[in-house]
Amino acid sequence: MTEALTKGARTRAKLVAAAASLMQRQGYHATGLAEIVEHSGAPRGSLYFYFPGGKEELARAALAEAGAEWRARIEAAVADAPDLGAAAEAVCRLLANDLAASDFQHGCPVAAVALEAAGSSEPVRQIIEAHYAEWEHAIVELAVARAGLDRDAARPLATFVLASIEGALLLAKVHRSREPLLRVGAMLRGLAAMAPDAPARASKRRARRDR
Repeated sequence: MTEALTKGARTRAKLVAAAASLMQRQGYHATGLAEIVEHSGAPRGSLYFYFPGGKEELARAALAEAGAEWRARIEAAVADAPDLGAAAEAVCRLLANDLAASDFQHGCPVAAVALEAAGSSEPVRQIIEAHYAEWEHAIVELAVARAGLDRDAARPLATFVLASIEGALLLAKVHRSREPLLRVGAMLRGLAAMAPDAPARASKRRARRDR
């Protein structure tokens, strides 16, 4: 019984990983179910057993898992960064190296699907929205912890940082070059360095609110 469950879990994981990889490279609509099964090496007929909702259900599972893995790698990359600027630059460097290693095929695990499927599938859109919201929240927490900003000030900054990195990823893929990401990383670090008194300003804002 345990062996059968373990084998089933492995089959399901293969389908999810194959779907995530293919959709990351070529998007939602260009990725067919037969291609996913072939790419995964899973038994034919297993897809609807594990994902009775078909492609949309599989896509949700694949995007959720790929997004979680992506965020975990980013969190590891910024763990030792001394400040927000260094963290942003470390993320851009990591993504630039990953993109080059994939011959500029991979990028954000949800971006290709977001561009084409977010408007046609509400369940898929919700998974993509959750991915970006969690990433933006992580940037807010980083800004609070390492730049001394309060959350009200950190939220628009997080949106700006996220949009900058996502845009740089797109440009890097189009130009087949690491440079857009490396330049944006350097710019974000420079912008952060231009506000050395951010913790002091945040402290003053809190003091005014407490009066």
